[in-house]
Amino acid sequence: MPKKQTLIMVHGFRGTHHGLQLIADALPDFSVIVPDVPGFGEGDTLSTYSLDSYVSWLHGFIASQKHIGTPILLGHSFGSIIVSAYAADYPDTIAALILVNPIGSPALEGPKRVLTQLAIFYYRVGEKLPSMLAQAWLQSQIVVMIMSMSMAKTKDKQLRAYIHNQHRRYFSKFHSASSVSQSFKTSVSHNVRDYAARISVPTLLIAGERDDITPIEKQRELHRLFAQATLVEIPSVGHLTHYETPLQVARAIRDFTK
Repeated sequence: MPKKQTLIMVHGFRGTHHGLQLIADALPDFSVIVPDVPGFGEGDTLSTYSLDSYVSWLHGFIASQKHIGTPILLGHSFGSIIVSAYAADYPDTIAALILVNPIGSPALEGPKRVLTQLAIFYYRVGEKLPSMLAQAWLQSQIVVMIMSMSMAKTKDKQLRAYIHNQHRRYFSKFHSASSVSQSFKTSVSHNVRDYAARISVPTLLIAGERDDITPIEKQRELHRLFAQATLVEIPSVGHLTHYETPLQVARAIRDFTK
């Protein structure tokens, strides 16, 4: 039996490996590895949560995976920034790059820029509060639910309930107010566009046509910046393709890697 291709997945901001589980489950023909990103869930602790620190962590993580061959690297949302920066610096260590709902334009230029500005204020307040108050402030379930309701596009009540439950369970599994605030700054200070022209490996972009974080027009612009890239657009879904359309995401991955 031929050895399965390894796919390493990097989740988004404030997520954990659980968020990519539905995609992983739909790819039994791959050997899927989904670590918790530093600062979240059971992820490592870093001295700083800058993009350089995340790229260094990912380089060490991939190097530590013995006997897996050359993996395919996937990033969702904030994870797309991390893996793109990594691919630009270490192209010889990966076979291909997959970006799911990539952050393809500056955060303050999107249709949700007002919410982004509010989020910047929210995390600034969290940084200034005493530790226990900061943790409670940043773990507010009201804020989590506002975020969840604004991003879910499905009209399926059962699926919406599942998405909200996932966010309630895992969206506050960050290590500290400091780590999550630093990670947030990193997430809004960079985007995949910064690295696209330097990425030489075959790249797949999977975008939701109703994504409010990076509108589909910006995803099409981003696609043209890569040396060799394929863009798959999934209709009637936004930023949460990993929850709402995991089978379509998995199908796009299989088609790309044939």
